[in-house]
Amino acid sequence: MLRKVSLFLVLVLTMVMTAPVLAQERAPSAANLYLPLVTANAESQSVAVTGVNDEDLTDTLDSSRSASSSEAGAVFVTTNATDPIRGNEIVMYRRAADGALTLTGRFPTGGMGLGSGLGSQGALVLSNNGRWLFTVNGGSNEISVFAVHSAGLVLTDKVASGGSRPVSLTVRKNLLYVLNAGDSGNITGFELDKEGKLTALANATRNLSNNGSGAAPGPGQISFSPKGDLLIVTEKGTNLIDTYAVDKQGHSTGPTIHISSGVTPFGFAFAQAETLVVSEAFGGAASASAVSSYHVDRRLTLISASVPTGQTAACWIAVTKDGKYAYSTNAGSASLSGYQVNTDGSLTLLNSRAGETGDGTGPTDAAVSNNGRLIYALSPRSQTVIGFTVQADGSLTLVGSFGGLEAGAAGIAAW
Repeated sequence: MLRKVSLFLVLVLTMVMTAPVLAQERAPSAANLYLPLVTANAESQSVAVTGVNDEDLTDTLDSSRSASSSEAGAVFVTTNATDPIRGNEIVMYRRAADGALTLTGRFPTGGMGLGSGLGSQGALVLSNNGRWLFTVNGGSNEISVFAVHSAGLVLTDKVASGGSRPVSLTVRKNLLYVLNAGDSGNITGFELDKEGKLTALANATRNLSNNGSGAAPGPGQISFSPKGDLLIVTEKGTNLIDTYAVDKQGHSTGPTIHISSGVTPFGFAFAQAETLVVSEAFGGAASASAVSSYHVDRRLTLISASVPTGQTAACWIAVTKDGKYAYSTNAGSASLSGYQVNTDGSLTLLNSRAGETGDGTGPTDAAVSNNGRLIYALSPRSQTVIGFTVQADGSLTLVGSFGGLEAGAAGIAAW
């Protein structure tokens, strides 16, 4: 009894001392709540969200808290680890108003990572309203779901990914799709319920451009379009971009295949006016990388073709919340390149080295804070997260480097 009371007091004290971070605060279900040195008992309230329509599970914000109502926030990274005891984990950092990060917890996903790079963007995604966090477990072919609280994360579900080696996720309303990069590769759809449980959608697994034959064509990322009526998938091995039509029930058809403007299309993000911004790694050739943009309206129409970064291995893309600026992270050049996204969707290179991450960092995935003022780049090589402030003209100012990661870390999300 004394032990239960002690654990309860530690949990309460942690939550009281921690300022609210994300858009929606709910009472944690402690059955799967992991805090530093503490695992609470199972006698707390349910994590189920009440008073929310199914279509609003990931998009709608609490009316009392807008997306920009708090200067504080959080950053999450997947360790992608193969530790035989703890397995894959989510590392949570608390973000201060100035962008500085403090490591506040490590939360097991219940699955296994790969221990090495996933070769993808979007291995970890946060819902638009900040309530849910989703990650791939590439080593155990699973997806884990967490409810997000200021005190930490609650593991609500873990399901098979519908294929092998899941590498990328995308979420919209109550729908989640995963990109599986093992075997012949595929995409698979799921429905999220109010308790954070995933159910595989019937008839929602689709092949990539290889039609399910042979090895997967190096898929890099999956994402819904802003309207939610399309899914986009990049294929690094074939220099193709696939699109899938999505109906209101979440069922997909396709793919429709498009030839990429440049070689090795990898990561991407959406900017203003349905503009898709895609990184092109050009096989990692020295100083050969580029970024292209497309208009998305049931098909892809090229706007800017392969605007060079002047850098090496530009594999990941992050776009500011207002859609005005895009940044590629250049793993081979220890830098971020900055672009202006013009009103017509065309790209203008602002600075090929807008952000310097430092020698030996090899930045990979990147994420923009929910207030749009900060961008964070993941550096598995230096086992750090590197933060920058986004200035009004799109230039970047270094905030600092924050440690606590493993060398195989893959996937980053920010609020």
